[in-house]
Amino acid sequence: MEGVAAKPMKNGVLLAVGSSLIFSVMNALVKAATLTVPPAEVAFFRSIIGTAMIWIMMRGAGVAFSTKGIPMLTLRGVLGALYLLAYFYTISKIPLTDASILAHLSPFFVLLLSVTFLKEKLPRQVLLLLPLALLGAVLLVKPGQFGSYSVYALVGMLSAVLAAGAATSIRYLSQRHHSYEIVFYFLATATVVSVPLMWNDFVVPSGVEWLYLGAIGVVSLLGQVFLTKAFTHENAVVVEVTRYIGIVFNALWGFLFWAEIPDGLTVVGGILIVASCILLSRRKTPQAAPAKAA
Repeated sequence: MEGVAAKPMKNGVLLAVGSSLIFSVMNALVKAATLTVPPAEVAFFRSIIGTAMIWIMMRGAGVAFSTKGIPMLTLRGVLGALYLLAYFYTISKIPLTDASILAHLSPFFVLLLSVTFLKEKLPRQVLLLLPLALLGAVLLVKPGQFGSYSVYALVGMLSAVLAAGAATSIRYLSQRHHSYEIVFYFLATATVVSVPLMWNDFVVPSGVEWLYLGAIGVVSLLGQVFLTKAFTHENAVVVEVTRYIGIVFNALWGFLFWAEIPDGLTVVGGILIVASCILLSRRKTPQAAPAKAA
């Protein structure tokens, strides 16, 4: 029996590692594309490709659009769209490692928003670990040498806040809506929101740029599939901890393709953030949040 039980766990961990690898590839493709294509335009193509693909998946699975809960679905879409735009903008401006670490601050913001809007109780452990994570974020923002990098890093923190807002709304929506519908609203809204932001700076993609944009749309949805399967095969806490390997993958691509070498502040700040988030994920909770699988 132990061998049978261990197999799904092993599969869940491998799927989580796979999703992190795939998303890191997406980040590298985004950085490559944004060297010549504006971030908002990259977000547009990523979203419109994903919208078409998730709509086909909805049709294949027989998932119908809801007639109720539209305002909350729309809110989730807006939060997800703004997160995507902020994250892509951050990736285009600072090293992949830094952008990835900042994005991993979202678990703390999820808890804070859950307390505010879902009336969940804030665990005592969070109060102890939050200062540690914020100190790590401060080191990454580098206020002592404030400049354009710091502004871009602050946008990266904003992307983590927006991701947390989207996750909080998903936790609420997943009780009433299919995950495909939730993802559709996210991608469709991101498509619409991206249009006015890219309008004045639109660049007609070249052959290799079309390849990047198409790959981003396909790879991102593939990563979502792997992540969803990981949460169905393994405990959510284990999956979340395993996903921190994505920081390593992002650092690897940054080093290989753009010669990005993290400085001392990034290393120390990253260690503080990752350590605090892993300790946070080890806290005892009554049940895993269903939103993660969406």
